Amino acid sequence: MRILLLGGSKSGKSHFAQALCRKLAKGGPMIYWATMEPVDGEDRERIRRHVEDRAGWGFTTLERGRDLRPGCGGAEGATVLLDSVTAALGNEMFTADGVDADAAARLAGDLTYISRRCRHFVCVCDEIWRDGCIFDETTEAYRRGLAEICRALAAEFDAVYEVTAGLVHVWKGERI
Repeated sequence: MRILLLGGSKSGKSHFAQALCRKLAKGGPMIYWATMEPVDGEDRERIRRHVEDRAGWGFTTLERGRDLRPGCGGAEGATVLLDSVTAALGNEMFTADGVDADAAARLAGDLTYISRRCRHFVCVCDEIWRDGCIFDETTEAYRRGLAEICRALAAEFDAVYEVTAGLVHVWKGERI
């Protein structure tokens, strides 16, 4: 089963995704694929809360925020929670050399590749393209890239869920 899980920042996506993976895994191996590369205290605090939230749930943590495809070697036969596409795109798109215009297409391909090698794959992404505001060119390119990735995954995956204020809406497939 491959599930795309969308929602706003701090909507309950990660906690719901963890519970969903536990249900899908049925006691089998689970991997929490963390993509955030912390740059400040707020990021480190968010990571701490996520680690605390999943403590004792049986996840093995894989920290890899860039060049994801080589990281999927241990994922075969496992239920994998990738949290998040949002952070992974930022890592891939914004480099020391500037903005990588091909990052979104490459990441969509990598995520599709990885999803086909797992027993179950739950992919978390923030919805940051729905607010109607117009930002600078770089931010707009990032938002478009994120939306393109999510469209590609939604077309490929078995289910698409959205979490809003802790409530789950099913856009595609059935709720597990």
